[in-house]
Amino acid sequence: MSRRIPWIVAGSLATALTACPARTPSLPSAPLPIRVPPGCEKSQAGEYHHTENPAFRYLGEDDGGTLTLTLARTRTGEEVHTDGGTTVQIVLNRTPEGFVGETRSTTFTPAGTECPVRFPTQAIVCDDKGLTLRAVASAAIDEDCRPATNGAKPTWKEQRLLRGAPDAGATDAGIPPTTGDAGTPSGS
Repeated sequence: MSRRIPWIVAGSLATALTACPARTPSLPSAPLPIRVPPGCEKSQAGEYHHTENPAFRYLGEDDGGTLTLTLARTRTGEEVHTDGGTTVQIVLNRTPEGFVGETRSTTFTPAGTECPVRFPTQAIVCDDKGLTLRAVASAAIDEDCRPATNGAKPTWKEQRLLRGAPDAGATDAGIPPTTGDAGTPSGS
């Protein structure tokens, strides 16, 4: 009998092992499809200007996945950065949630502390004439460069950027950018 027990145990073990489903390595799931407004799947690289203030000019670089628009102002043909030398950029990524990203800027607290700020931004129209962006128009920050806990809720505003250089004779109309804005002309 002692010899039958090892065979019974071995047989039971073999039956149990063959009854277990084989484990297959899990394959990575297919990436989600990119969903952007019509026309936004094409390259948006090039020069743009703001419809409300053509002196606000943007240079767009597009690698097929990310569009980066860098703001520069022009006065008498000379390009200068806004906000005393800081750069304002709009960075948008083509994702399953849309053509979304942020506007990156710098502002200053009342005490003079430099604070980086980011405004949610999305492209809602891409056509042959330009881009329509929707962005949070402003943000409140405290003395430590953190979002302020009091104040009005963020408001979203549409901005239209047209392709190419503005018409000859366009000036900035004396409208300086608002400190801490989303890279758009004040009052727009």
